[in-house]
Amino acid sequence: MHKSRVLRISAISAIFFAVLFIVMIRKSPFSLFAQSTSNSAPAAKDQNLIDAYRHVEVASVSDALEQLTGRRMYMSHKMQPIFPAKFAGFALTVNLQKDEGNKDPAALNGMLAAIDQGALNSVWVMVVEDGVNIAGMGGLMGTAMSSRGYSGAVIDGGVRDLGQLRKIGFPVFALGIVPSTSVHHYRFGGANIHLVCDGVEVQPGDIVSADNDGVVIVPRAKAEEVLALAQTLDFQEHSMYGYIEKYKSIQEAVKKFGRL
Repeated sequence: MHKSRVLRISAISAIFFAVLFIVMIRKSPFSLFAQSTSNSAPAAKDQNLIDAYRHVEVASVSDALEQLTGRRMYMSHKMQPIFPAKFAGFALTVNLQKDEGNKDPAALNGMLAAIDQGALNSVWVMVVEDGVNIAGMGGLMGTAMSSRGYSGAVIDGGVRDLGQLRKIGFPVFALGIVPSTSVHHYRFGGANIHLVCDGVEVQPGDIVSADNDGVVIVPRAKAEEVLALAQTLDFQEHSMYGYIEKYKSIQEAVKKFGRL
């Protein structure tokens, strides 16, 4: 009897320590590191994608989109940078709706909340309804975006406070520079929604690619395919410059590289 009791106690003890060991392993730094590594994989992929887009020319991205989709995905010549800039990131879309003379102190609270929820590499893509002469953003918003690691902003409307935006080096494309305010004239219409910005459809999370040639929107589902072709087009064009200078003939360069 005594021997069987000892065996039962030993068996119970073994089970207890086995369970304890499993719990400790699950909470161990190694386990947490494994979880962290698994969770960080998509983030690393996104970062690599954006880094690659930052090294291709927007003109090549635009050409690649047209060749692959047959669509015009670039904004008009009216969309201009407040200083020479190049950036790429994921679209965080925001809409402001006209509400002239409103006295609602919370009318734009949703816009401020959207800024504070934006992630690293976001691009603020804002449509201000009939707002070419309304500043959709200025120095305060730009400072908040810059501090959160936004890549830049694209405003279908106006922009102001250029002194501050240039001081902090935060790139903005807009339809014009105006000193006006949206306060008491507009209210928040939604964030992370489908928009048409300067004639181009934008979905939340689409790639925004911008440089001194303009702004292009790349649908997220096509991002890798468009990038690969844009990189090829970039390489071809850059290779042609030296060839043209050497042989003094653009015709011969086009024949050789098949790019214009």
